[in-house]
Amino acid sequence: MMQIASKIRSAIDFFYIKPFSQLLSQQIFRYAVCGGANMVMDLVWYFLIYHFVVAKQFIYVCDLVISPHVAALLIVFPITFLTGFWLNRYVVFQASQYSGVKQIFKYALTVLGSLLLNYVCIKFFVEVCAIWPTPAKALTTLVCVAYSYLLGRYFTFTVR
Repeated sequence: MMQIASKIRSAIDFFYIKPFSQLLSQQIFRYAVCGGANMVMDLVWYFLIYHFVVAKQFIYVCDLVISPHVAALLIVFPITFLTGFWLNRYVVFQASQYSGVKQIFKYALTVLGSLLLNYVCIKFFVEVCAIWPTPAKALTTLVCVAYSYLLGRYFTFTVR
């Protein structure tokens, strides 16, 4: 596992050149690349699962009916949650020495906080500030990325 993380870190660091090296710290650059890669992976997995696993069909579980887009989300979320955690733990914030169990719990809290922050921000920007939904989503993403990085650095993956 550590060899894979080391190779990923080396590949990312290969592209840590101007102008990136003048604008961002190496850790923020790694965070951006890993987060972007995890986001793309999330979209690819979602597309594949929605179209080929769930096959655009409603899922019936006892008396519960799950729409295909929600079913795909429920299947994809644990995958990208774990890959996001792994990338953050071993590629971005590798100096942290806490146990994996403690970190994954803290990471889960951070992700839940991010989901709540997404909801609050989008509601605020659209309904209170009267910003169109797409720009509101872009602002929400900026707020959530900053939140996630700060909590990752100072809460989830802190160094003792």
